Amino acid sequence: MDPQLQEKINQIQLVQQNMQNLAAQRQQFHIQLTELESALKEIGSSPKTYKIIGNIMVAQDKEKLHAELIEREEMTKVRIASIEKQEAKMREKVELVQQE
Repeated sequence: MDPQLQEKINQIQLVQQNMQNLAAQRQQFHIQLTELESALKEIGSSPKTYKIIGNIMVAQDKEKLHAELIEREEMTKVRIASIEKQEAKMREKVELVQQE
């Protein structure tokens, strides 16, 4: 097999593996986002709020916990967007290598 062709195949395989890793990370962040959204809904209808710290559950100020969850939700959305940009760049890279 032509060494250049083998190198292109190796590049594509490496990028595909990276894309699979990113897809797994994106999926984990989507799961976290769903959990955060669910927690925010529950806080709205709960008179008391609690936070799990380690192995114990501690009462927490509702507003403080709400603000913390909102911040985590925003960070998770930023991470998802970042991963999606990386995936798009990798797709472009694969397309360029395939066109060569």
